[in-house]
Amino acid sequence: MSGGVDSSVAAALLVEQGHRVVGLSLRLYDAPAGSEAAAGGRCCGPRDLEDARKVAATLGIPHYIVDQREAFAARVIDDFVAEYASGRTPNPCVRCNEHVKFQPLIARARALGAVALATGHYARLEDGRLWRGADAGKDQSYFLFAMTPGARAFARFPLGAMNKHEVRAVARRLGLPNADKPDSQEICFVPDGDHSRLVAARAGADVLLAGDIVRRAVDGSREVVGRHDGVHHYTIGQRRGLSVVAEQALYVVGLDAARREVVVGDAAALAARSFTVDDVRWLGAPPSGALTASVQVRSRHTPAPARVLPSDDGRAAVVELDAPERAIAPGQAAVFYRGTEVVGGGWIAARA
Repeated sequence: MSGGVDSSVAAALLVEQGHRVVGLSLRLYDAPAGSEAAAGGRCCGPRDLEDARKVAATLGIPHYIVDQREAFAARVIDDFVAEYASGRTPNPCVRCNEHVKFQPLIARARALGAVALATGHYARLEDGRLWRGADAGKDQSYFLFAMTPGARAFARFPLGAMNKHEVRAVARRLGLPNADKPDSQEICFVPDGDHSRLVAARAGADVLLAGDIVRRAVDGSREVVGRHDGVHHYTIGQRRGLSVVAEQALYVVGLDAARREVVVGDAAALAARSFTVDDVRWLGAPPSGALTASVQVRSRHTPAPARVLPSDDGRAAVVELDAPERAIAPGQAAVFYRGTEVVGGGWIAARA
């Protein structure tokens, strides 16, 4: 129970169905006093834990806090900082689901004698297989591909077949105190939305150094066209914030932290036809050959038709897109779908 309406309704539906339910909330970080996160509205923030407690009281179920601040800092926040400092674009929600959310909660649930762990995710689980949620606009399967087989077997997603309007209607019908609470939109541990400030504060000035903004020509030559204050300020595909004067629109097409370079180019240079993926997870046996799939490269990206060519050991893959896609960003997750079923995924390493 994060304090939001989704996990609250998941708990409420189970209570209504006659199950014995215990509410568990993760304490993941301490928000600075006066920040938006401290005021509520961010996943698992301090005020949100109080909202979860109120919902549990309304439902008449026990409620416990599971403190995972240390693990969250090490596996999610520090990873986020290190990725940006190295010129990659991280996805902290995938890492949180992979390392922090499910395993500690499942361990506590088992200790309490529970037979399953339910969450408010918009996705579907059937016999350990993961599918998109019915609400295409809220589907969260992209963030869940790295769940272990054991987690998929123990987890339940009561909202998988529902849409957001139905969820809020249930919350209002049952009189839940957070029925009309807005959804969280930003990264929970970046209270002011300024990720570069957080990265600078945690990584240190000796890591985040100024450098050149360069444009690379087709023949491989480099032209310095500006200066930047650190690669952590930029992501692939970014256009705004470039202190460059040019006759045509320029975008960030590459980040080289070792050389402290931000590489820019035109829209054509931003597109890629293939890329490599590392640390691949297969939801089932790895395919023995090329896999025809739809590949999603960002959380709100429309999946693109592609061929996925796994390495011999299945731990890496090359993705060959049917048509070029913009802003393929190393560090982001690439998730493979067969129809609405998640069949695998990994982390983008580089454009091939």
